[in-house]
Amino acid sequence: MAWLNFEDLAIVLVTQILFFAFGWYIFVKKLFRDYEINHQWVQILFCATLSISCCMFELIIFEIVDFLDTSSRYFHWYLSIYLMLLMLLVALPFSISYFLIQNLFADRHSVEKRTKFILTAIVWCIFVYSFWKIGNPFPILSTKHGIFSIEHQISRVGIIGVTLIAMLSGFGAVNYPYTSMTYFMTSVTSADINNAEKRLLQTWEKIVIKKKQIATILHNQRSNTNQQHSSSAPNTGSFWSYVKNFASASSTQNLQQLQKECFYSEEMSRQLFLEYVDLKFMEERYIQSRTLKGQFFNYLGYFFSVYCIYKIVLCTINIVFDRVGRMDPITRTLQFLVNYIGIDVDIKFWSQHCSFLVIGVIVLTSTRGLLINLTKFFYAISSSKSSNIIVCMLAELMGMYFVSSILLMRMNMPLEYRRIITEVLGDLQFKFYHRWFDVIFLISALISIIFIYVSQQQMQKEL
Repeated sequence: MAWLNFEDLAIVLVTQILFFAFGWYIFVKKLFRDYEINHQWVQILFCATLSISCCMFELIIFEIVDFLDTSSRYFHWYLSIYLMLLMLLVALPFSISYFLIQNLFADRHSVEKRTKFILTAIVWCIFVYSFWKIGNPFPILSTKHGIFSIEHQISRVGIIGVTLIAMLSGFGAVNYPYTSMTYFMTSVTSADINNAEKRLLQTWEKIVIKKKQIATILHNQRSNTNQQHSSSAPNTGSFWSYVKNFASASSTQNLQQLQKECFYSEEMSRQLFLEYVDLKFMEERYIQSRTLKGQFFNYLGYFFSVYCIYKIVLCTINIVFDRVGRMDPITRTLQFLVNYIGIDVDIKFWSQHCSFLVIGVIVLTSTRGLLINLTKFFYAISSSKSSNIIVCMLAELMGMYFVSSILLMRMNMPLEYRRIITEVLGDLQFKFYHRWFDVIFLISALISIIFIYVSQQQMQKEL
């Protein structure tokens, strides 16, 4: 097998094991350290998806630095793509379907395993059908390839993944300057925090007093009820009986009134607590902004705010004029330095090294950003019953995210390094994905700007 070098295979296998171990560590220690069910099959699926994703990024870097034989790189590219599609279209969706059916019939022990398996297969078939129908509204279909070809599967994965990347990028491009720049920070004094804390404590004290009054009324009502039952011959027509009945009705009205007031006080305490937490967070942000690290992130925020405006304008131009860049930004920058500024540089040499650096930064930042967002999302919606399903869904989104990152990353690479990605991924409409990214990025960025503006105005009113 001339196309398979066993030394190269051993190198990639070792890196895969390291990536898998890294994913296992991240899963257990960082992302899901409070994971309640601890199902090892789910952990294996998540770590395998992360490992295959990192392997594809690794192969891009190997292509740039010309490491491993060309035939070996092709083999590992195809192997990684097929393994990723197997995870995204079979293993993860089937596991999600299985855990979903298992949760639905958790209280019904009479349901046989065979029935659960059949229902799982039905749900998985529904997923496959829905996944296939996603591609119908988009110009990604090609009559050259069969329905089971790699091009058809990657094209549909790319739609979901590019949409996810564009949404996160649009929000991040707007949110990062907002959270890091001192211009958008609201100054909070110690008096503001003390007043908020005092109001919160007073509300809690009122709640405690009302709960004590409610407990006293309930205790008195139970005592009166016991006395009435213990009386052998109650005189219902006596004056004292009338007084007791009147007092009982009055205490019932007081109880209802106190319960209503207690409910409103608890709602108010929740709002006050959230306001207090927001004030403490703003105070910490303001204190941190005065440090050297905070000032660095402040200037970085100005840079990203300019980049955000530039990206929004560029996306608008690309959408209006149906334009997609044909030259990667690195080569374009080097040609500008040579042709217009007169700097004598070796374009091919520096293009390779700068591409290696830029791709490495993109890989690290995108992986870190995605893992952080996955962690926040998991803790926001997970529960003891749904955690297995959510982890599998996050692994599914993560795989689609990384595959789509390679689709988009292709444009940031010089032409000689794009060739292998183009050949491996097949006859895809790369221009469509970049245009789709621009559309979703623009929508996400504009919605984020509106949302942040409204929340900022609301915060100013509350203060």
